[in-house]
Amino acid sequence: MTLEMQDICKSFGVVRVLKNVDFSVRGGEIRALIGENGAGKSTLMNLLGGVLQPDSGRMLLDGNPVSFRNPAESLSAGIAFIHQELNLINDLTIYENMFIGRELKKKNGLLDADAMRRQTQEIFDKMDFHLNPMTMVRDLDASYKQIVEIFRALMRNASIIIMDEPTVSLTDSEVERVFDMMRTLKQHGVGIVFISHKLGEVMTICDRFIVLRDGVMVKDGLISETSTHDLAHHMVGHELHIESARRDYEREREILRVENLSDETAFRGVSFAVHAGEVLGVTGLLGDGRSELFQTIFGVRGNYEGQIYVEREPVQISSAMQSRRLGIGYVPRNRKENGILRDMSILENGSIVTLPEYQHRGLIDRVRQNLDFDRQVEQLHIKLGKKSDLITSLSGGNQQKVVLAKWLNANPKILVLDNPTQGVDVGAKEEIYHIILKLAGAGVAIVVLSSEVQEIIRLCDRALVMYHGRMLGEVCGDTMNERDIMRLATGGTSAEIGGENE
Repeated sequence: MTLEMQDICKSFGVVRVLKNVDFSVRGGEIRALIGENGAGKSTLMNLLGGVLQPDSGRMLLDGNPVSFRNPAESLSAGIAFIHQELNLINDLTIYENMFIGRELKKKNGLLDADAMRRQTQEIFDKMDFHLNPMTMVRDLDASYKQIVEIFRALMRNASIIIMDEPTVSLTDSEVERVFDMMRTLKQHGVGIVFISHKLGEVMTICDRFIVLRDGVMVKDGLISETSTHDLAHHMVGHELHIESARRDYEREREILRVENLSDETAFRGVSFAVHAGEVLGVTGLLGDGRSELFQTIFGVRGNYEGQIYVEREPVQISSAMQSRRLGIGYVPRNRKENGILRDMSILENGSIVTLPEYQHRGLIDRVRQNLDFDRQVEQLHIKLGKKSDLITSLSGGNQQKVVLAKWLNANPKILVLDNPTQGVDVGAKEEIYHIILKLAGAGVAIVVLSSEVQEIIRLCDRALVMYHGRMLGEVCGDTMNERDIMRLATGGTSAEIGGENE
């Protein structure tokens, strides 16, 4: 199947979101669709998926004009859309998820479980994939859930599959598993649209690319004829600074120290300190325990052993409210699940941490609330329509800025950022880096938890590396490199990278 979109235009009110865009994908190729948040990628794919209709332009399948009034029509034409938020039910088996909404039934009206299991197994066998249809979806890791979504699309005879940020929450090994499946689909003649902000992955897996910027197609070409640097430049429209963002830093007063901290399952014997104005990185591989460690320090994981000190005073933290009073802020990973309140407005999300401070005799000081948030909008360069719009109306990068804004309103002494640039584009990532360094320059102690080694190297003054719940070593200066970080992250010792660190 060959899909073409020609001269596509789409507006919402007076805002032109897509301007005369051309796009195509062929069976047996992987086509990258890239651009900053708000560039028009989702709108373009929602037109293809039947969620929206274009104002002008046309779509062709194998040269024949088509139009889709709803997602069902798009799917029946062989186009499947796998969204970033997977549409699976954890409490059902794989085969039950494969047939949701179109269950097979016997003549007596009962579900034909045997037939559904058999057909699921048949498609697994066809793709040479070894998975038990009886497995509960909740027992699958994120990559296998992605693959189940792919198989469900194939079972509906999809010839074109749109994959929206499929690797955003995956580990390196899980990403490779999904890539293997994509290569298999390609060999079977399936065309794939790969939407991603991870330009290294685009270079690895894709054949062709198209770049959108502000609703306009600015570049279209072969992956073999470009580079990550060129793609980033096309996305943002200007050169990006790719050198280290670290500054000359002199250690100031201690803000947070933990000694021999342990819990029952995730981490044990952890000791470290972070100082005012410092950007401290904490990294490792999946299961290293860093998120659980700082969730405990923030007071949301229950009991622990060991001692926490805030500005050299011993404290026993048992709740997020107490942590907030001590001046500790925490921006969690996975913004969509843990960072935002989807049914609340931009203003409500941006001021929820400090909401008690605006209350007086049961009333909220709306003037002060708005003034404080307006200051953050200006300082963080948050792009929004109306503050009363839902938080979900914003791009991923601007949502992340609102999550930052709610903590900056609280003037924290220490701010923990768990994967702060997950799911944001290269331009927004640079802006967030600038915000982090500006906060550090103002004396805030910053802790960045990240699986992206290059982010740690680029941003942090020094970094701690965890392995299976233990703090295995520290890197800084000449040892702040990918080789030595990965050596520690896989169980090596500080001695192997040139001696013990302080």
